[in-house]
Amino acid sequence: MKALRWHGKGDIRCETVPDPEIEHPRDAIIKVTSCAICGSDLHLYNHFMPGMKKGDIVGHEFMGEVVEVGQDAKSALKVGDRVVVPFTIICGECDQCKRGNFSVCERTNRNAELAATAFGHTTAGLFGYTHLTGGYPGGQAEYVRVPYADKTHIKIPDGLTDEQVLFLGDIFPTGWQAAVQCDIEPTDTVAIWGAGPVGQMAIRSALLLGAKQVIAIDRLPERLSMAKAGGAITINFEEESVIERLNELTNGKGPEKCIDSVGLESHVSMNHPDTLLDRAKQTVMLESDRPHVLREMMYVCRPAGVLSVPGVYGGLVDKIPFGAVMNKGLTIRTGQTHVNRWTDDLLRRIQEGQIDPSFVITHTVGLEQGPEMYETFRDKKDGCIKVVLKP
Repeated sequence: MKALRWHGKGDIRCETVPDPEIEHPRDAIIKVTSCAICGSDLHLYNHFMPGMKKGDIVGHEFMGEVVEVGQDAKSALKVGDRVVVPFTIICGECDQCKRGNFSVCERTNRNAELAATAFGHTTAGLFGYTHLTGGYPGGQAEYVRVPYADKTHIKIPDGLTDEQVLFLGDIFPTGWQAAVQCDIEPTDTVAIWGAGPVGQMAIRSALLLGAKQVIAIDRLPERLSMAKAGGAITINFEEESVIERLNELTNGKGPEKCIDSVGLESHVSMNHPDTLLDRAKQTVMLESDRPHVLREMMYVCRPAGVLSVPGVYGGLVDKIPFGAVMNKGLTIRTGQTHVNRWTDDLLRRIQEGQIDPSFVITHTVGLEQGPEMYETFRDKKDGCIKVVLKP
């Protein structure tokens, strides 16, 4: 089969690899019909995430048709079922899964000891990501083996296109969880840093959850235009002061809720002191992640507010104003997405027409064009916001 494989920084290749096979009775094999390049894939592409090995198959946002089912998964799946596969692999049986904390499943990370060394405890296995999260082959491929497939799937009813439901595997529930973690009230202003795919979903989720106003902060006109079309007030941080504009929009009080949809590769205007400082620290390995957005949220958030962080961080950050967090009484909520906690509700909202997540797609190409689309997506060429690949 064809698959996209990681070979180092900026080096993704479409290559022929062996087809996956059933390895465990709870496995299933999926023939991929659609997959996508996610913003967190760029952390691998730019080699900011440790634990990658040459030849790893990438991709964690995919869906398709079941073509083979292990004996112990046959009660939940059958050949011909159409499924979206969450990026988090879950057992459904451990203490965390029973609590709905699926992204920290205690059983599915087959490199649990390595994860515990890095994070203090194991987290769930993830498709197509670092070996810290299990090193499972990803979904930017023609076929995928899905471990724990009896639990790790979302069955899709007839009448919905791939484009409508594909993002149930990651960016839609990620944006939704980011907004839910804010405990949004009808009087709230929600400020969202980053108007990429997750940010776009967070914007619409915050409005669906009843926020008074949503403010999107980015620098790219096409992203800001999409955010505005979704109901957000926009701030271009290269053209105006984020702090001054947020104060203007909140009568000097700051937003009650702040969402970091950017993560470890945050950008700031080139004349901002954080730009050179963080990049210099990365170069000499004094920090692994650029936390400008975290710093800015901590500074501008209204006292007793909430900081929600769906953006991916992989290691160490520096110069975090934790005194502001403590003295202002801010609450911080983070985490990989507990995908299956949200998908029944979100699938219903798609079916009822409350939202069509396909709005975010700007490019649809064949799998073989994946390597060049990684570069296009990274460099934000051709108005690229979200890429869907068709194996």
